[in-house]
Amino acid sequence: MPETVSPSLSPIPTEQTCWLPRHRKSPRAARQELRSFLLPHPSGERLLATGELLVSELVTNAVQHSRAPRGRLIFVRFHLAPDVTLRIEVHDADSGRPTLRDAADSDEAGRGLLLVHELATRWGCCPRRGGIGKFVWCHISPEGTAA
Repeated sequence: MPETVSPSLSPIPTEQTCWLPRHRKSPRAARQELRSFLLPHPSGERLLATGELLVSELVTNAVQHSRAPRGRLIFVRFHLAPDVTLRIEVHDADSGRPTLRDAADSDEAGRGLLLVHELATRWGCCPRRGGIGKFVWCHISPEGTAA
């Protein structure tokens, strides 16, 4: 007789994606998406605070600095690896690479990428395969997160 899996025993997804408009409310929506993705995972809560901060910064950059045609959406991907490393990707239709500002810069705005640089275990920027634009990604691990 074939074995059936009860819905309560179905595996927790290790990847989640969403599309967001280029709007000032999108960082909050990205944080909510990340929360709904991470909390079912046993170690998800350990990644949540840093993950919410970094996805918010990356989406804010895509909203504020992307020189893309009106109506282009932002694509966000979360992936949780077996070693409990969270990968966050934020895709936009602008091919311009982000610039890491100096910590000594007195301007309060524009330090989001510096936070990503300081809090992520790794990060980078790549052109989008098969399309226009780029994606900025970062990895967060429980050892690298703030308590």
